[in-house]
Amino acid sequence: MEANSLLIKKAADLPGKRRRKDTTPKPMLGINNSLPYGCSSHVEKFYTGSLTVRSSIFGKLLLTSVLLIGVTLASADFLLTRYTAERERTLVQQHMAQSLRVIAPALVSNPPKSLQKWAEDTDAALDSRVTVIDSSGVVLADSRHDPETMENHRARPEVHAALEGHPGSAIRRSATLDVEFYYYAEPVELPGHPRTILRLAIPLTQVGASISAVRMLILRASAAAALIALIIAYFIAGAFTRRIHRIENYATELVNADYSGTFAAEGDDELGSVARSLRTMAEHFRRMLERLAQESSRREAILGSMVEGVLAVEHKLCITFYNDAFARAIHARTPLPDGVSMLHVVRDPALRELLSRVIATGTPARERMSLINAEGRVFEVQAAPLVEPGGAGAIATFHDITEIERLERVRKDFVANISHELRTPLAAIHGAAETLLDGALEDPENARKFLEIIAAHTTRISNLASDLLTLSEIEAERIPALSEKISGAELAENALQRVADRASERNIRVFLNAAADVFVLGHKGRLERAISNLLLNAINFSRAGGEVRIDVRRVDATARISIADNGIGIAPENLRRIFERFYRVDRARSRDTGGTGLGLSIVRNTVERAGGSVMVDSQLGKGSVFTLVFPAA
Repeated sequence: MEANSLLIKKAADLPGKRRRKDTTPKPMLGINNSLPYGCSSHVEKFYTGSLTVRSSIFGKLLLTSVLLIGVTLASADFLLTRYTAERERTLVQQHMAQSLRVIAPALVSNPPKSLQKWAEDTDAALDSRVTVIDSSGVVLADSRHDPETMENHRARPEVHAALEGHPGSAIRRSATLDVEFYYYAEPVELPGHPRTILRLAIPLTQVGASISAVRMLILRASAAAALIALIIAYFIAGAFTRRIHRIENYATELVNADYSGTFAAEGDDELGSVARSLRTMAEHFRRMLERLAQESSRREAILGSMVEGVLAVEHKLCITFYNDAFARAIHARTPLPDGVSMLHVVRDPALRELLSRVIATGTPARERMSLINAEGRVFEVQAAPLVEPGGAGAIATFHDITEIERLERVRKDFVANISHELRTPLAAIHGAAETLLDGALEDPENARKFLEIIAAHTTRISNLASDLLTLSEIEAERIPALSEKISGAELAENALQRVADRASERNIRVFLNAAADVFVLGHKGRLERAISNLLLNAINFSRAGGEVRIDVRRVDATARISIADNGIGIAPENLRRIFERFYRVDRARSRDTGGTGLGLSIVRNTVERAGGSVMVDSQLGKGSVFTLVFPAA
């Protein structure tokens, strides 16, 4: 009895413990989902050599190991805990049955009036609740409550079983004490109370303490086993992952034509077979890459050195290739982003329509167009279909024909202008000649008049031809440009002598103000003619009795020769065109003065050949000022 009491007390003295929640941070698997911006997205991942849970294969292997270990240990913990609980309950039941058989004789020999005291003494000795119940379910004694106030216990499961003649047990919360107990009851024979029931009960906290102690031992053993298993799984997964990454790195580096690394031997498993296959194909693959690199370099050199622009697009008009000539033509910032849409670079409907038509029909096409981005330059675009991996594409070459177009326009304008300039004098000469042939030759007075007409228009044609030859020689540089140092005052004086007669004829006063220290570099004859052309214009377009002033001076590092008049002036809208060939502000007045329409064009070309420039300041009705600006010699 004492041994059994000590066993129950030891179980009761064990502290109740709950399973603590593991708050240790767990490593997590991370996936980087960021993608670059562009027409098409592409991400390449390269192994850096470090093994972390962010490594996909390593993470999956380690996570699988963690899950397997966790499920196994959780199942073992559940089964062992359940087994321990059942075993503890069985041991408690056996102990209670043994204790009940030990105290039953003392109950039988105890007087009925002292049952309550006996129950209390037995409870103190066993640390178990003791209850005596008669066959009708009335409580005769209870060690922890007044039996007079307790309800009938005949319906209790353990009491009902004992009344039927065999031991009964149950687990429930006591309605009297509001504590959960484990009950055990057996029938006994008392004098005056046949079929009396003796019941023992202990709180489940005692049983739970025993179960918790055993559970903590199981958890500690499981944690130690899990840690060892995880360490082993970590190293196995790491070794396996490193083998895979060595193969991955080797396969990745094979795309570099200059890669000459070797690959260590692997095992005889499937990964080793993959490694040996990679080594076998590596040399062949490297030779193929070298050939492709040579061909690509040759193609890049050829296309890059072309004067014509080259543009290749795929079926969605995204740029797949372009050369520097094309980028320069459209003033694009290079390098262009990979796969950028052509519409983001060249917003030209004509080019888009041409390339779309070539892609749709599969036939070459050619068009002349002026690209918006090319600042008005004209291109002859030759487009042809191109086979691309993702579908049909197109390639176009851009031949800059801006200068050809300009020369063609100049030629057409020149033919039209020279025809117009020759039509009037030729018509006058033809009319005068026909009149002379019709009989006017016999009339000396009229004959002379018509001969003067012929002579005047012949002179005009001769002047026109002379000016055309001069202008052509200046532009073609058929006469070598002599870089001689010339006095600005001398140039002005010589030019003034050329036009002195015309000035006297129109009663125009010419004033010369020339500094002696002004010198320029250039062709003396050409510069004198340029200045005399400006003087003639000033004289011809000034009112009779007007004034023309020539000013030769040095301003900073420039030599300036200005011709100013107080004539009719030039309207602002005509200033930008006065240097064009055959352009006249007042056509009737110009022809009357014998002008050819080429004088100012000769002036501009002559001055520019000498490294200078021409400036004009004019007010309608007040006069004009032409200034020749040269680098000072």
